[in-house]
Order: sequence, then structure tokens, then C-alpha cells
Amino acid sequence: MIILFFFIGIGRVYFMINLLHMTINNIGELPPFFDKYINKLDPNMDLRAAWDTYAVNAVLDPIVSKMLALKDEVYAPEKWTVKQILRHCIDTERIMGYRLLAIGRGEAAKLPGFDEDAYAAKAIVENTDLLTLIDELNIVRRGTLFMLSSFSDEDLLRKGNANGIEISPLSIWFVILGHFVHHMEVVKERYLPLLKK
Repeated sequence: MIILFFFIGIGRVYFMINLLHMTINNIGELPPFFDKYINKLDPNMDLRAAWDTYAVNAVLDPIVSKMLALKDEVYAPEKWTVKQILRHCIDTERIMGYRLLAIGRGEAAKLPGFDEDAYAAKAIVENTDLLTLIDELNIVRRGTLFMLSSFSDEDLLRKGNANGIEISPLSIWFVILGHFVHHMEVVKERYLPLLKK
């Protein structure tokens, strides 16, 4: 059983996990499609180290001021703004969190996929500031972390089906972290250079 001790500070959650041996290497064969996100992370990091290293604020702190300066600028037509990217990350973490919960509880039904572009088109971000979106993402991430406290190691390694792909809750946790890292890499590589023009 994972045991979590929380102290909630400014944008941070500190915790201790007794399953420190659980790493990406415990997953075995990585799930197709989702493997590209898991491979963004250090495979030798345990659950606690991964949370600390890839926490929302740890990833965003070095670039948040530049993201604010970008406003709604995009590097090409029809691309998402940085606020739309954050909204996509929030939506995805909620969906992946449900998948983690359902599979961890033994759900046998196949869980559906989702169309990220259709979701983004329906999401209203114009009247939401960037820092509010970051706060929301932190809250969603904390909720998923609290949920992990209700799973045994057997639960974390249980396989289920999401979007036609066999995947475990442990895999999903690392997908959540790697998906966010992926999008922030895109921001660094394609959006931040716009500020130099």
C-alpha cells in the first residue's frame, strides 16, 4: 500500500511513499503510443523522485514568466496558445486520472479514447489567466496523487484497456508526468523563441 504524508505549501505537495522501489522499470513492456510520454522520464526514478522532479511548478518555474509574456502568440496558424496547451494538459490529466482509477479498481470494460482537438475547440480559455490554469493543474495533479494512496502494488500493476491499449495504473501515472513534460518541451522549443523576434 502506498502511504502518503502531505504538507500543502505554496503550489507544492510534499509526500513520502513506502513503495520507493516502484519505477518505470516495474512496468515491463511499455504500452504502445503512451510509451513516447513515459520515455520522457528517467526510468530509474521511483514514484517519489518522479513527483518531485516533474511536479507542475518544478517544470514551469523556469519558464512561466516567458509564457506570460507570450500571451496568445502562436508559432504557426491553427496552433494552440500556451493557455490552450495548459487547458489540454488539465483535461488530459483528468481523463488519465479516471483511467487510473477505473483500472486500479478492476474495471473490465474498455475505456474510450478522446479527440484532443475537439476538446480544445470546446474549451474556453480567453477569459482565464495563465496563473489560474496553473493553479488548476496543480489541484488536479494533487488529486491524482491522493488517489494513489488507495492502491496496493497489485492494483498499480493491474492491466486494463484504455483507447484500445492495454495499460496499468502505474504506467498511467508516468504517462501523466511525461505528457506534461512533452508539452512544456514544445513550449520551450517552438513558443519561447517567438519572444526574440
